[in-house]
Amino acid sequence: MFTDRTDGGRQLAEVLESRGVEADIVLAIPRGGLPVGRAVADALDLPLDVVVARKLGAPGNPELAIGAVGADGATWINDDLVARLGVTEDYLEDERERQAEAARAKADRYRGDGSGFDLHGKTALVVDDGIATGATALACVRTTYAAGAERVIVAAPIAPPDSVEMLEGEADDVICVQTPAYFGAVGRFYREFGQVPDEEAVEYLDRE
Repeated sequence: MFTDRTDGGRQLAEVLESRGVEADIVLAIPRGGLPVGRAVADALDLPLDVVVARKLGAPGNPELAIGAVGADGATWINDDLVARLGVTEDYLEDERERQAEAARAKADRYRGDGSGFDLHGKTALVVDDGIATGATALACVRTTYAAGAERVIVAAPIAPPDSVEMLEGEADDVICVQTPAYFGAVGRFYREFGQVPDEEAVEYLDRE
């Protein structure tokens, strides 16, 4: 049980340091990933930026992720779920375009001028407060590689084993403090897990 996201980030940083992980930048997934990413970036003395993706919601059930898309359009689709629900190609394309635009707008909102760090040839730590299905994290991994990163390591305080296994097929490594077999939801592993408003999230990013 983590006290809050900052505590989760500090514990994650300890695990990263104990494993001798070296990176050039921390990329937090907003909004909940920013307090975690700030703690990791401070502990490892790395710059902090964001990588943004949006989940693709199922028809009539926007909370059910049938995939995810990054701000650059990098997409992951849960083909089995799409087939099971009978989701059409037209719906997928419309949802992908809509959520990609939302992701771009969110990235611009966090960065101000819309620019980010040059990732070419770099090792990036993609950090979130926890991983559930892994859809958003996977889209962020693909976005980070597409931006030129040489290595991408996913790091989070908590994630279920099946999502870790899925992400290991895409990222160079996946590192978590805990990987409990019974997962439920990310929030149950935190004593404090309130929403992180945009204004607060940006402050984590701007802090020196």
